[in-house]
Amino acid sequence: DDMPTTKMIIEGVGYLGSFLVVISMLMTSVKRLRIVNTVGSVIFTTYALIIRSYPTAFMNLCLICINLYQLYKLGKKSESYSLIKTVTGKGSVLFLTDYYKDDICRFFPDFTTDKIKDCDAAFLILYGTSPAGMLLGKNAGEDTIDVAVDYAMPEYRDCSVGRFLYSGLLEHGVKRLRYNGALSSQYEGYMLRMGFVRNGEGFVKEL
Repeated sequence: DDMPTTKMIIEGVGYLGSFLVVISMLMTSVKRLRIVNTVGSVIFTTYALIIRSYPTAFMNLCLICINLYQLYKLGKKSESYSLIKTVTGKGSVLFLTDYYKDDICRFFPDFTTDKIKDCDAAFLILYGTSPAGMLLGKNAGEDTIDVAVDYAMPEYRDCSVGRFLYSGLLEHGVKRLRYNGALSSQYEGYMLRMGFVRNGEGFVKEL
């Protein structure tokens, strides 16, 4: 009687590992993809060893090693970032905000491209030569920026962009960030993880 149950459990382990590997491929965050893929590969390796499918186990062990190496490289990613102060009225800022407009609105429901005209503070974060994120806002005096958009491109959403941005802003004389507009609950959680604190209707972060 125990044999069918044991077989079902073993097959369930295999399906779980396969499911996690497949789901990881749908993730836009490279770091999250690697982590979930690694967990799935570990589970599937265990399954392959149990059923004595050693070639399958070997393949998944190779995937685990590749993922761990890539996660190690991602841990050093901040060394490849650069922060550029720019202007909001033309060029790359307008292109990027228009290109990512729908995604930006998921996190900042009040955002419109017209709001960019009111911004006089703009920073782009580059990974190598590729845009990884941007911060747009208004200079509010006293080394403070009232943030309109603090956005990371989908493939760079592992918090490393934010950490680099907030440390880099200090070098540009910015000591405080404030945000008072509408936010998605997902982005509120991100801001709290990154050290913002609630301040009345909005959030503030001391850099």
